[in-house]
Amino acid sequence: MTPAAVDFTGAEGNRLAADFWDGRGHPVIFFHGGGQTRRAWDGTARRIAANGMRAVTVDLRGHGESAWVESGNYTFLDYGADVAAVVRQVAERFRVAPSVVGASLGGLSSLIAEKRHGPLIDSLVLVDITPRMDPEGVARIQGFMGERMEEGFATLEEAADAIAGYLPHRKRPKSLEGLRKNLRVGEDGRYRWHWDPAFMKSGRNINLGARELMEELIDGLPDLHIPMLLVRGMQSELVHEDYAREFVDLAPAASYVDVGGAGHMVAGDRNDIFCSAILEFLTDQEAA
Repeated sequence: MTPAAVDFTGAEGNRLAADFWDGRGHPVIFFHGGGQTRRAWDGTARRIAANGMRAVTVDLRGHGESAWVESGNYTFLDYGADVAAVVRQVAERFRVAPSVVGASLGGLSSLIAEKRHGPLIDSLVLVDITPRMDPEGVARIQGFMGERMEEGFATLEEAADAIAGYLPHRKRPKSLEGLRKNLRVGEDGRYRWHWDPAFMKSGRNINLGARELMEELIDGLPDLHIPMLLVRGMQSELVHEDYAREFVDLAPAASYVDVGGAGHMVAGDRNDIFCSAILEFLTDQEAA
């Protein structure tokens, strides 16, 4: 199945690039993690659509083919407002509240959208993310993202070496074409990550007010009654098992599953098991 390219309008009038995989059924919107692009969901979206649902994969603001915002507004609240805007546009098109799948940044932004702008979402899958996160894990992820943010890489192979050092448990792909989609080529011919450096550098970067907002989300979980599934990587450096248990204890309609052999990048590490878990959850919600 070949997806159709579509655009959405974010909270600041910013263009958000997306792909639409038309399986003719219930709409499911996918929001990727920080530093990724919608391409991270291609295999999952194809399978979701093949099982009769409509999959929409979105590049978050400042990522992939979506616009870099001149305001430099890259806080979690800004991302939550964008997610709310996309969910409303999908709901208007298909006349039904969509389900949402969000990894890391995309998952927290979806929680914020539901809490601050909802009710909007029919059901929510969080991929290895809860509002309570391991600070050392966060620092490691952001350290990797920022290390070559300005300098970039001379070749795709050099970028692949950096990823292999960061994710030693993941088998290195034979082809680097998938990696090429996550990089942009500058006028100097060097490869850089496909996201706006202001995401981490602006006065309103992703860390501004984040700690207080996460506490707000934790406090608000008992009031969040939509069905939720947390898919946690068993080797996650970000979401400890006790964080997952706290999440499902606080949220009235939440459950969680562990994916063995996977770290924070669950969908990339074990996409087969990940797809099966979310398909079962989404199918159950449709039947309910």
